[in-house]
Amino acid sequence: MASVKMTKNALRDKQHLLKQLQTYLPTLRLKKSLFQTQVMLVKNRIKRLKEDHKKRLTEVENFCFLLSSKYEIDPTEYIEIKHIQKTYENIAGVELPNFEKIIFNDDDYDLFDTPIWFDEASLKLKQMISAKEKINVEEEKKRSLQKELKDVSIRVNLFEKILIPRTLTHIKKIRIFLGDQELALVSQAKVAKLKKENI
Repeated sequence: MASVKMTKNALRDKQHLLKQLQTYLPTLRLKKSLFQTQVMLVKNRIKRLKEDHKKRLTEVENFCFLLSSKYEIDPTEYIEIKHIQKTYENIAGVELPNFEKIIFNDDDYDLFDTPIWFDEASLKLKQMISAKEKINVEEEKKRSLQKELKDVSIRVNLFEKILIPRTLTHIKKIRIFLGDQELALVSQAKVAKLKKENI
């Protein structure tokens, strides 16, 4: 740690620094609170999405016996993700993804060569894949929020436990030193005055 200058300018600088730290700290606390709330909301959303995915998986499992039947066609061979469309929103300076939709490649199969249940099975598979991708996007959002929450928490702790107390200690030391100096000057002036009067 660098030594503290014991001057009036240093005192003024430390007081200015303290004012800045105390002004910025509430903003950091608010940001921390916002990220904590957002993480909690995303965790709840992920829980609901996992329940939805489980439901979709059950629907697909109802078609499993058909997929393993005598038909030569498998709907999973015709489902291919072309693009996952996401939008981004800015929350407290962090870009967070939001799931919009999945764009699948066009199904290239002959309607007359497929069994009657093929379209329904294909739709259910797409819904299950979409549900899974929604979870993935929310997990990505959660990771970003948790990283920012960790960074902001570190800054809040740095301000509360190190920077502000250290600055207050420096201000106190400088004030004591300057007070002692002033007292010494007054004492020297009195001694000089007494010597002058005695002569």
